[in-house]
Amino acid sequence: MAVYTHLGAEELARLIAEYDVGQLVSAKGIAEGVSNSNWLVETTQGRFILTMYERRIDTGDLPFFLGLLDHLAERDCPVPATIHDRSGGLYRLIDGKAVALIEFLPGVSPNAPTPAQARAVGAALAEVHLAAREFPLDRTDDLAPRNTLAILERCGSSALASIDADLPRALEKGREVVAAWPDDLPSSVIHSDLFPDNVLMLGEQVTGMIDFYFACNGSMAYDLAVTHAAWCFDKRGERFDAAIGEALMDGYCDVRPLGDAERAALPLLAQGACLRFVASRAEDWLDTPADALVTRKDPMDFVRRWDFYVENGARVFA
Repeated sequence: MAVYTHLGAEELARLIAEYDVGQLVSAKGIAEGVSNSNWLVETTQGRFILTMYERRIDTGDLPFFLGLLDHLAERDCPVPATIHDRSGGLYRLIDGKAVALIEFLPGVSPNAPTPAQARAVGAALAEVHLAAREFPLDRTDDLAPRNTLAILERCGSSALASIDADLPRALEKGREVVAAWPDDLPSSVIHSDLFPDNVLMLGEQVTGMIDFYFACNGSMAYDLAVTHAAWCFDKRGERFDAAIGEALMDGYCDVRPLGDAERAALPLLAQGACLRFVASRAEDWLDTPADALVTRKDPMDFVRRWDFYVENGARVFA
């Protein structure tokens, strides 16, 4: 989440009046993330999250993203429901940009997750995978390994080296991942971006899983590998926490046990997860405007994770 577009008080008030949520009291920009503009909105009836879709998101995909939230919320997954406007619409347009109002859920994203929290997140992710199998809409993964490799190739070696001299080697490593990628693992709708800042918790309870705007149809084991890469390392990817990794896997498998092919593929799937974030972070690093209210994220944090999985993945996922 971030703030790329600035909306004035009068414009925000007119927008909120299109929903049956009371009158606008306040709105505060949220300065995390890299893709959308977000505000914490307070009205006379409560709190909500307002999102303006800025980058990477096609308006045609919004029925999928927002309908998925409603589908999962109706099945008691800890996911915020979409607030429909007075005409029943899932989103509205402001100056050609789509905006949506989302339920606010209580909780805090863990900065230093405990094994118990990781276990709860693994279980919640498995529950989402099972519930999402009944979702009637489909969306292709536009950040699959072949696509994220293409992002790196478009960036080019010279531009990648301007971020870090060691970053261009991700190109050859990425080609190796794409060449070996499995396409026949059990699938559902996956979150594909479940970092700690996309999970809200009260103690050891998951109260919210948010930011489903990269959700798509894909391998459930790949989504678990993405979550593993996101949760089990320090910020820079220099230290792996085995207790967090074991708890995350145990929590997931308690709800949805992995098949033999899924478990065998996990070391490669985790490398594919790292490729995805190396590519997206490199692209954002090069493309983010200097005056945007957002902090660029270092792709090398995931190059280090990637190296770890190459060397230790078979042992970690045994």
